[in-house]
Amino acid sequence: MLGAVPALLTYYWRAKMPETARYTSLVAKDPEKATSDMSKVLDVDIEAGFAKNDQARVSSDEFGLFSKKFLRRHGLHLLGTATTWFLLDIAFYSQNLFQKDIFTTIGWLPSAKTMNAIQELYQIAKAQTLIALCGTVPGYWFTVALIDWMGRFKIQVLGFSFMTASLIGLAIPYHHWTLPHNRIGFVVLYSLTFFFCNFGPNATTFIVPAEIFPARLRATCHGISAASGKAGAMVGSFGFAALVKAVGMKTTLLIMAGISFVGLLFSFLVPEPNGKSLEELSGEAEPEKI
Repeated sequence: MLGAVPALLTYYWRAKMPETARYTSLVAKDPEKATSDMSKVLDVDIEAGFAKNDQARVSSDEFGLFSKKFLRRHGLHLLGTATTWFLLDIAFYSQNLFQKDIFTTIGWLPSAKTMNAIQELYQIAKAQTLIALCGTVPGYWFTVALIDWMGRFKIQVLGFSFMTASLIGLAIPYHHWTLPHNRIGFVVLYSLTFFFCNFGPNATTFIVPAEIFPARLRATCHGISAASGKAGAMVGSFGFAALVKAVGMKTTLLIMAGISFVGLLFSFLVPEPNGKSLEELSGEAEPEKI
């Protein structure tokens, strides 16, 4: 019963929140309500004609998700956002969920047979916390600090590039890392894959789809991209262990590097949204052709 309370509170507060001004003005065609909502949220007086002027500035040339115009303007963008999110989550979730197996394989964690359940839980939690503190969390903070300076595209390309390089660096000299005195080096390099995942595509893949598509299709395209990511998470979650069993850890890490490299290539289908308005990015600010 208590578990339902946060969900109910979330539902209540979400119901109290107004729709975004862009949606209300450009999609619902109600600039007066958009102006009123903005005034309440920002706690400032906004002229009633502001949203009308914004609506007039934006092209009214509407097109659907399955139209030729959408395909021409945003088809490659959607392919890029969906594919990069899909490929990222294969690599990200497979490495996240199977850290225990990876660390046990190289000998950094003892075999489960040598520990009781509490000892195993403690050792796994300690290892995963170390990876999070040294790689995952700092990566996110670097993104927060630098994303508006570097731009989304550069961060995504940088992240996929270093993920590829780090995984190759783990895979090719794999036997070297299994030696007792080299295991810490493996952990450091492995942490870098998580650092550049979060200072990279694990942040940008969910930011960019919310910026580059038209207002009336933005949530739909973001949802398609996110669903592709969850499909990748399923592939990584169910496929990694089977892949390790079939071809070994070294080859599996090389495959993860290849997946990251393909993600890098598909990143070039996605435009840089930094410094541009949502209307410029989506093409809604273009004047209508008569």
